[in-house]
Amino acid sequence: MQVYLPIAEMSVNALLVLVMGGLVGFLSGMFGVGGGFLMTPLLIFIGVPPAIAVGTQANQLVAASVSGVLAHWRRNNVDVKMGVVMLAGGFVGTAIGVWIFGLLQRMGQIDFAITVSYVFFLGTIGAMMLVESSRAMLRRRAPSGGRGKLHRHSWLHGLPLKMRFQRSKLYISALLPAGIGLVGGMLVAIMGIGGGFILVPAMIYILNMPTGLVAGTSLFQIIFTTAVATLLQAASNQTVDVMLAFLLLVGGVVGAQFGTRTGTRLRGEHARLMLSLLVVGVALMLAWGLVVRPDDLFSITSGVS
Repeated sequence: MQVYLPIAEMSVNALLVLVMGGLVGFLSGMFGVGGGFLMTPLLIFIGVPPAIAVGTQANQLVAASVSGVLAHWRRNNVDVKMGVVMLAGGFVGTAIGVWIFGLLQRMGQIDFAITVSYVFFLGTIGAMMLVESSRAMLRRRAPSGGRGKLHRHSWLHGLPLKMRFQRSKLYISALLPAGIGLVGGMLVAIMGIGGGFILVPAMIYILNMPTGLVAGTSLFQIIFTTAVATLLQAASNQTVDVMLAFLLLVGGVVGAQFGTRTGTRLRGEHARLMLSLLVVGVALMLAWGLVVRPDDLFSITSGVS
């Protein structure tokens, strides 16, 4: 069934969009990543303009993240205090990101900037996660000579403004989660992603949060940053298509519930390995789109004076 998208000015298959929303919602609940890193490329692949894809699918992340957080909340897997501190930086980052997005849009470089950003971030983070998760699996199989340290500390843990997070059993500088939230907020606005593929590894390897709390806390923060990003994108850049957002919302809410149930059955290193393979695969597909010969070599517009 074809439906018309008024802002994108094109028709799409409604069933296809619903399935895409369900798939991204499933990943959101399973890994706590929001799923936007996959949804934006998928929308671009079916012909939705990149600027519309970014602005609209951030709205879908709100519903998918709410659905996922509720499931994690019932299992007591959300560190609310950590999420609130991350939000403080996330709101600032979102405002900055929307401003940068509008600037690039006025320059006519937003489509290229979105694609290049995806290739760089997804490729880098995906490769790092792939190496780390593979090593973790090998260490688990190898005999252990003794118990290692629970946390590894670096100069980052010597920063001021220390705060105690009882749920995560951490005593760290509030600047760390706030800084991670700021980066996540910028990514929401510029790339239309929840930032989970960066937030989740950062929360594990920089903050040393327990893996079981990471997904729920990440989704808690994503709810509010994506909601703010959607409102700002609609008001400032007019890049939110309501019809497309509705279809993605319906699929995302359903998929997140199934994803959360599946995620609780996976080991931490197995989940990270699967996520890294998915991230690297999407990056390679987008990189191929940048170098492959297009069907139309030139696009010329002319006005009549």
